[in-house]
Amino acid sequence: VQLQASGGGSVQAGGSLRLSCAASGQISTGYILGWFRQAPGKEREFVARMIWNIEGTYYADFVTGRFTVSGDIAKNTAYLQMNSLKPEDTAVYYCAATNAWRTSYDLPQSYDSWGQGTLVTVSS
Repeated sequence: VQLQASGGGSVQAGGSLRLSCAASGQISTGYILGWFRQAPGKEREFVARMIWNIEGTYYADFVTGRFTVSGDIAKNTAYLQMNSLKPEDTAVYYCAATNAWRTSYDLPQSYDSWGQGTLVTVSS
């Protein structure tokens, strides 16, 4: 499956953005869709993930209550709704997918397909 992320931009602290991750191939039930981010000079880190077409979402502690991950089966697209953005949320955000069993889905190396990244800049 090929992924394309979009929706990044520049916002002020406290603002909101919604990122989209469109899949070119069919995402089957049970696929893991993950969101990661990478700030300048830092490693790529887990943000959130969902199980496609199955209830179950998981979030990094630093976004719990602010970000929501969801999917539109008809559009074959995943979303990351980001509210109450903070300057420290500034990063390139990536979506990723895998249908393989892994011991952890919080690690970048657990995913097989990646979108190209979309930049989110939050100013104070």
